[in-house]
Amino acid sequence: MTIPHLTGVHPAWLPPEAFVAIGSRRTLIVADESVPAGTVRAEVADACARHGGALVAPGEAADLVLALTSAEPLPPAARAVAGPELGAEGFLLARRDGVTVVLADDPAGLLYGFFEVVRQGEAAFGAPRPAEPYRPALRRRMLDHWDNIDVHPVMGQVERGYSGGSIFWRDGVLREDLSRVRVYARLLAATGINAVGINNVNVHASEARLLTDRLAEVAEIAAEFRPYGIRVHLSVNFASPVALGGLDTADPLDERVREWWARTTDRVYAAIPDFGGFVVKADSEGQPGPFAYGRSHADGANVLADALAPHGGVVHWRAFVYNHRQDWRDRSTDRARAAHDHFAPLDGEFRDNAILQVKHGPLDFQTREPVSPVIGAMPGTRLAVELQVTQEYTGQQRHVCYLAPMWSEVLGFRFWGPDGRAVADVTTSGGLVAVSNVGDDPYWTGHPLAQANLYAFGRLAWQPSLGPAAILDEWIGLTFPGDGEALRDTLHELMDDSWRTYERYTAPLGVCFMVRPGHHYGPDVDGYEYTQWGTYHFADRDGIGVDRTRATGTGYTGQYPAPWSEVYESLAECPDELLLFFHHVPYGHVLHSGTTVVQHIYDTHFAGAGQAAAMRARWAELDGSKTVGAALHARVSELLDEQVRSAEEWRDQVNTYFLRKSGVPDVHGRRIY
Repeated sequence: MTIPHLTGVHPAWLPPEAFVAIGSRRTLIVADESVPAGTVRAEVADACARHGGALVAPGEAADLVLALTSAEPLPPAARAVAGPELGAEGFLLARRDGVTVVLADDPAGLLYGFFEVVRQGEAAFGAPRPAEPYRPALRRRMLDHWDNIDVHPVMGQVERGYSGGSIFWRDGVLREDLSRVRVYARLLAATGINAVGINNVNVHASEARLLTDRLAEVAEIAAEFRPYGIRVHLSVNFASPVALGGLDTADPLDERVREWWARTTDRVYAAIPDFGGFVVKADSEGQPGPFAYGRSHADGANVLADALAPHGGVVHWRAFVYNHRQDWRDRSTDRARAAHDHFAPLDGEFRDNAILQVKHGPLDFQTREPVSPVIGAMPGTRLAVELQVTQEYTGQQRHVCYLAPMWSEVLGFRFWGPDGRAVADVTTSGGLVAVSNVGDDPYWTGHPLAQANLYAFGRLAWQPSLGPAAILDEWIGLTFPGDGEALRDTLHELMDDSWRTYERYTAPLGVCFMVRPGHHYGPDVDGYEYTQWGTYHFADRDGIGVDRTRATGTGYTGQYPAPWSEVYESLAECPDELLLFFHHVPYGHVLHSGTTVVQHIYDTHFAGAGQAAAMRARWAELDGSKTVGAALHARVSELLDEQVRSAEEWRDQVNTYFLRKSGVPDVHGRRIY
């Protein structure tokens, strides 16, 4: 195996300089002939060829030892620190007597241990350190691509993608050169990702055939991910037995349907023995599902789970199910309730290899919404929390918006109070999933700084307790090695608070949406207000917000356990940042901060637009040719210009809307149109 290095594509967090510490030293590898172990050998050999180090044989002096615990005989340095059980993906890192040791029970752990040494750089070869075990907190750490084979007339080739076309397909066929997929796999493995769904959950006709006559394409893609320990998953159409198999039904309880799924899945594993499983969006936004046959979502998921079980595969069944043809006049119907109403009663009915994939909030990847109550309501079901790395509602990779602080809040949320389990604990066996932000853009993610979100997702999926600022430090240090404190300080100033900055100049106090319908970019306060999508704010001359209380509203607050059911129900206790998600209040309602709702709207929108302008000014102070490179500096500068323009448009539209609705002037007398 050779390590691919692409020209004309940014190396992201694995530039050649990131491998100096390893590549300039003597390394001993004691492992088996497995694919991941071969990858480790190839990585070390490539680093040594670049930086003057060497692979050494057993018995020779080494600065770094990478070994499997099953190796015979273990080198003395490894034998001295061996002991704890590390698990399938865990590893141990130690340094004593001038030797750094990575020890793993499994080749996948050895691969992750190698990348941990890359991440630590020279620090891994410094002072002695006791043996420290590293284990992933979550079993599955997965990215979903919403890639189409053909260019969709509305959504393009990558649905909700803002980074160019697909890295898998082009012009309706599999790309001839998949070396970029191998490089992508390498980037993901370095963060801890171990699974990738390669196609859109809205499965169109061409993508549906990946399950059958285009299966060879999936096998080729899987071959590129395999060296880095990543399993490929496939989004499938629930109605495939009809669309592809010629049956007259897709009823999950029909024996012919069950047999069709079993035979088809057997063929998939014959072609791809390490295939991960299926991803299904059913009965959602026009996609077919079990409701058509009077069956439950557990019935639908279980027929696929049964087909996958003999092979060790899993089905990710998305809980994004709601009425997308709602009557806006009907205030009793609440889209936020839908997932809990549909799925909570089914707890305990899903097979063990069926994973219910739940969006982190009850609506749709909004800048601010509460944690979905479904996550705390199904202890008898394996759950995966779904995040969105692609910035559909957070600036579409035209705005700097570092999302790790939001994700960290979600993963640390405790449904049952401060002494209860966190979201990350609830999803240990199901894992963490996110919609990828990657395309064929030279910087991978459109906005070069959006790479940090991809990196942060992988790191939080491995260890949810990591701090967002520390993760950002890691990303900066790897991506821009040797560029010093000035760059680090600038990037922290731009990015640390950028999610909250974006929140300040967009939809206020958890009310959600207010975006242009369809493409979801830019302000349109009433854009969805009179549509069928169930995304309303109910602003009138007197007030704004959605009454989701049990006392007078939709009852949504009752889907939470105590204490949150009471906190969200109470106007006095509800957190300011979620007030308008749970309550309809007068514009003069006084927040915990001491200001009124309407004045808060004015203040935050002026502040957010001002912060966007300050970010642009701070970036302009950098000498791009001496730090990040002139081309990258220019790309970010261009995008910051757009962020400032957009933030000002948000400020002016939102503030003008609420001035005209409420008739309440800004107490500071600032210009509102």
